[in-house]
Amino acid sequence: MVILYFVSLMSFIGCEAKVQLPNNLVLKAVFAFGDSIVDQGNNNDIATVAKCNFPPYGKDFNGGIPTGRFSNGKTPPDLIVEELGIKELMPAYLDPNLKSEDLKTGVSFASGGCGFIPLTATIASAIPLSTQLNQFKEYIGTLKGLVGEEEANYILKNSLFLVVAGSDDLANTYFTAGIRLKQDINSFTDLMVEKASEFIQELYNLGATKFGMFGIPPIGCLPAQRTLAGGLDRACAKDYNQAAELANAKFSMEIDSLSKKLAQSKLVLIDIYNPLLDLIDNPQKYGFEEVEKGCCGTGIIEVIILCNRFSGTCEDNTKYLFWDSYHPTEKAYRILVDHIIKKYMNRFL
Repeated sequence: MVILYFVSLMSFIGCEAKVQLPNNLVLKAVFAFGDSIVDQGNNNDIATVAKCNFPPYGKDFNGGIPTGRFSNGKTPPDLIVEELGIKELMPAYLDPNLKSEDLKTGVSFASGGCGFIPLTATIASAIPLSTQLNQFKEYIGTLKGLVGEEEANYILKNSLFLVVAGSDDLANTYFTAGIRLKQDINSFTDLMVEKASEFIQELYNLGATKFGMFGIPPIGCLPAQRTLAGGLDRACAKDYNQAAELANAKFSMEIDSLSKKLAQSKLVLIDIYNPLLDLIDNPQKYGFEEVEKGCCGTGIIEVIILCNRFSGTCEDNTKYLFWDSYHPTEKAYRILVDHIIKKYMNRFL
């Protein structure tokens, strides 16, 4: 995931900000694009196995409701809008119960299984970034119809755009699908960065100015990747983590370059790799007891359809860093989001 005091302009919405923003930073809405970390349920009604709108997902969400969020409870978009005092939850754009008021304060277009590279979404039958972009264009038209063009442009200019992708490009497309047999990691990460850059520029051309792009976490330490590539002792898969670090270094250089090119923008690369690795390496510091397995089932491979009502779950998921073999628990997300807001929010000035 420097706190300064801020008299929230958003208190009328009914959600009190937990973090005080700098006086000259106004955030009207938050939008999310990318993969399962920020998918709030967009995959529920599309033909893909990358969905989780069934128990035990949502076990701790509003009385145990599975909404398509890839966790036991709230996810980063929910926690970020909650911390900023914008609203309690961020809905999915494709939520059939989406309300007009939700459009004014932000939605998620993300889709579990999506990546920066189009092939990644194709493999998972997910909604690719190109389609998420088209949905955002559709959204802008709807927003202008609701509040008028001038107010819509003001909302977009004063909103935070979260871009979260890349993990599936590496874990699923490069390593698991065997693209590495045809392409070296240097060329593959170059392509990831190229596609990420194109996507950010497209959003900028549509009125977005404040971007929080999540770097790639230490994917080799995710329970599923330990099982698939960590050997008999299920150690962190070093080549997976090295690939993540390589991609992050290239993302950092590209963000610096784009910041100069897109004059009105504030682009921030949010480091997820090191904070998550710290949780893995020092679990006791954060109140965790299990960081190598997920809470669902055996914890070593269960994710999406394998994590279901018959899998069973751990006794106390607050002791677990991971909910399933790929996605963190709400507790872990809260720790990461708290870190993100404290470290990065002032950079959007």
